[in-house]
This record gives sequence, structure tokens and C-alpha cells, in this order.
Amino acid sequence: MKIVIIDYGLGNLRSVYNALISLGAEAKVSESPADIAKADKVILPGVGAFGDAMLGLKKRGLTEAIKKFLSTGKVYLGMCLGLQILFEESEEGNSKGLGVFKGKVKRFREEDGIKVPHIGWNEVKFKNPNSKSQITDGIKNGAYFYFVHSYYAAPADESLIAATTDYGVNFTSMIQRDNIYAVQFHPERSQEIGLKFLENFIKL
Repeated sequence: MKIVIIDYGLGNLRSVYNALISLGAEAKVSESPADIAKADKVILPGVGAFGDAMLGLKKRGLTEAIKKFLSTGKVYLGMCLGLQILFEESEEGNSKGLGVFKGKVKRFREEDGIKVPHIGWNEVKFKNPNSKSQITDGIKNGAYFYFVHSYYAAPADESLIAATTDYGVNFTSMIQRDNIYAVQFHPERSQEIGLKFLENFIKL
């Protein structure tokens, strides 16, 4: 089973790759639309600016490749920016996203008495802990994952929300719809619990 980690010029690709290899997965980092089309699963990680991410995807012809992949029913995992760009737009530079889901990416507000960016470990609360997805098997409700971000997605359709985290506001930290999984936290930086999450992803 081949997992393609999408390279669009941003992101912590090597740490994601190393985590997958340590779990025995067959993984490849690629910016090729053809590789994405042939993949069994894809991961879109990312750190940095929303607009830069969309520009990097467009330059490499990856926006349509990702949309086509999503339509196949094969499994997609977005991490951090890989979650945010699934939505229509972001307050960060008023940039447009892929528009797979309706909703906007919003910035945390220092007026809420918090430091921005949100950096460090925080609790992830599953929306329906008694009917959790297979990707969260063996992960307790309220487990702590590692975050680094200044923006968060606000889905128009709340049924997308699989988990939330509190940081000044109760923000979306995981979404799931059919074959699409995406998280605001960084599994590859979340030590044992993050590896368990990635192991579950490999098994999906």
C-alpha cells in the first residue's frame, strides 16, 4: 500500500515520512499529480501561510489532482494547513482555498486573553466519543496532541466536526467525512499518541 505525502514547497514532510516508515508503511514524498493519482492514500501536511500553500499547490498542478483523488473514495489525511485548505477561504490574506467544504478559516484573537500562535500540547475532545472513527481506535477521549497554528477552520456544516479543542474558543481540531480525514494538530510531533494515530491511518 503506497502512501504519497504531497510536497507543495511547505511543511514538515521529512518528519511525517520518517514517522510512517517507522511504522512499516510504504511512503513517498512527491509533487507529481501522477503519483497522487496512483496512490492508495495521500497525506497533505503543512506549516506556514495559507496563501503560500495554495500558490504552491497551483504552481505544481496539484489542486485538481487533490480534488480528483478525493472523488475516488481513497483515503486523504490533512494535517494543519492540510485541513484548512479544504475550506473556501481564510482570513489569512483573504486567500481562497480548495472549497471542498463550506466554511472559513479564522484567526485566534489575542483579545480573548490567549497567546497567538497556539503552540504546545492541548486536549482533543471527540464529538461522539462512543462512536469514534477507526482512525481514533485506542486513543482516549481527551488525549493531548501537539499544535502549532494561528488559524482554525470554522465549518459551515457542523456535522463535519469530529473533535474540538479549547483555546480561547472551542475550535475544530479534527474533521471527518467519508474518505476525508483532517486534523489541526501534528500527529508526527505528538510522540506515542501521534504514532498511534498514524498507525490507525495506515490500517484504514
